[in-house]
Amino acid sequence: MIPGRSRLSVLIFLVPPLLLYGVAVLFPIVQSLFLSFFSWDGISDMEFVGLENYSRMLFGDDVFWHAFLNALGYLAICLVLQLGGALVVAGLLTSLRRGREVVKTLYLLPAVISTVAIAFLFQRIYSLEPEGLLNRVLGWVGLGDLRRAWLSDTDTVLAAVSAPEGWRFTGLYMLIIYAALLAVPKELEEAARLDGASRWQVFTRIRFPYIRPVWITTTIMAATFALRGFDIPYLLTNGGPGQSSELLTTYMYKTAFTSTDYGYASTISVFIVVECLVAVWLIVRLLGRKGDA
Repeated sequence: MIPGRSRLSVLIFLVPPLLLYGVAVLFPIVQSLFLSFFSWDGISDMEFVGLENYSRMLFGDDVFWHAFLNALGYLAICLVLQLGGALVVAGLLTSLRRGREVVKTLYLLPAVISTVAIAFLFQRIYSLEPEGLLNRVLGWVGLGDLRRAWLSDTDTVLAAVSAPEGWRFTGLYMLIIYAALLAVPKELEEAARLDGASRWQVFTRIRFPYIRPVWITTTIMAATFALRGFDIPYLLTNGGPGQSSELLTTYMYKTAFTSTDYGYASTISVFIVVECLVAVWLIVRLLGRKGDA
């Protein structure tokens, strides 16, 4: 249906980004898949081991499964903070008369700040000695008994390393959802209000169903980014204390560059790719099914 000249134009514009995507994303994935069948320390000759690395990962590595469960917890916290916070703020923005640009700028600011700066910021916030902002606020509101070293406590460290990631990208997803909410036809909302619908009914029956495709895309972005989250948890705790905040990404990194076991690290990276693909399939299947209903 596209004329020949238009097809050529589309091809010219698509080839460069597709080549870049292939070199930067697809080639490393294929290379990791290839290395996962070998034992290699990065220096000596590679030794073919077949599925031994996968067997070790699935049946003989307790740290891997601990990191996997931590990654699921990290994912859940990030999704609640990012998508929940983004939806609430975007909904409030649509009702603001003034100051929208200021609010959008303030919420988007963390997304452009260096991850190293964010890690150092939250180290100070969570600090016990010297007393950080979080412990100081707990003291001010009469909850001083809850003060602790948040990054050293095995009960709180996973939530503590997840919160900065959730805070960082809330503004980005808020802008996406806010733009989708602005596209909802006003006449539909006005007709619903004339019929006596409450704000909650307008949101659940009109607004949210209308933005569902955007919501699915945003959920996929947030989920895959969280499953691949690395920099802030690594900078804050390096997976500690013990393996309390160890994620699959940090475990893969340390396996490759500390233990120099590149074959096994590649196996973990392949699992992360498969995990992201399964997450995308589940999101599309579950949210898409509700949309069809």
